[in-house]
Amino acid sequence: MRAEAGDLVAAIPLPAVLIQWDERIAATNIEAATLLGDGLAGRHFITALRQPALLDAIEGTFRDSAPRRTRYHATEDRQNASFDVSCRAVKLESGAGVLLCFQDVTHLEQAGQMRRDFVANVSHELRTPLTALLGFIETLQGPAREDAGARDRFLTIMQTEATRMERLVGDLLSLSRVEAEERVRPTEPVDLPGLLRSVLNGLAPLAAEAGVTLRPEFPEPRLEVPADPDQLRQVVMNLVENAVKYSGRGASVTVRLSGPGYQPRLRVEGVEIAVTDTGPGFDPMHIPRLTERFYRVDNHRSREMGGTGLGLAIVKHIVNRHRGRLRIESEPGRGSSFCVILPLRA
Repeated sequence: MRAEAGDLVAAIPLPAVLIQWDERIAATNIEAATLLGDGLAGRHFITALRQPALLDAIEGTFRDSAPRRTRYHATEDRQNASFDVSCRAVKLESGAGVLLCFQDVTHLEQAGQMRRDFVANVSHELRTPLTALLGFIETLQGPAREDAGARDRFLTIMQTEATRMERLVGDLLSLSRVEAEERVRPTEPVDLPGLLRSVLNGLAPLAAEAGVTLRPEFPEPRLEVPADPDQLRQVVMNLVENAVKYSGRGASVTVRLSGPGYQPRLRVEGVEIAVTDTGPGFDPMHIPRLTERFYRVDNHRSREMGGTGLGLAIVKHIVNRHRGRLRIESEPGRGSSFCVILPLRA
């Protein structure tokens, strides 16, 4: 019977552990060995499963045969993992036993944490301008009712804060649309040189006001890639606008189109759009988190510039939708480079 029980446990597609009547482990499967380690058979379950909540659940099921659920926390590939563990009483030839099944719920917990962080961040980003608006409205209704100078000054600030909220809501809606379409690959042919010229012409006044020089480096002939023209325009505009805003007066921003050619990251023919600036740059430690929602290298400066903290998150999702790659490089004092690699064919 023990061999049959072992075969049944081995067939379970989740990590599974069978504990027999004498509280020793009778059988495990390969998945359980990967999670808990080898050599569990014959050991007392307390020496193999040392987390109090799990031990309590096992002992309770031995005591009254009632099913129980609990959590088991482990470390896999240097990352914390969580497992939902079900404890069920089973009948063996040698007596009663308990079967444990471990279901990995790490991704669910991470998704839940991401939603909580997202709501908290949105609430925080909206609270600041709303608080300012309410404060100015209260002041205009009271002490500054007849003060024309204060009224004009407050209305200007209120317009800035309202514009900031409108931009945040717009970016949130844009991010939602991009995420909804991320699995739908675009196929419309888009002329990249034409799109880049259009974006640079549109941002020329902003660059002139900021004292930044725009340097186009792309071919004149048509070069088409399958893309969503509006989303691709949003990517380039976001990257160039960020470079202009954060490079500082006297800097230059180069927009370079390279290819077509073999792209090792894509393993197919593709093109590269690189936006490189001569600004102050930033510590490379920020690069892994730059595309996270609301992550900023410099919170104060980003808000002063009107940033919402969602631009690079939108860029990442758009590039993913186009089956491309985003490469970021920067060093303090040596500027930054944001490179979008796109496949040449759908």
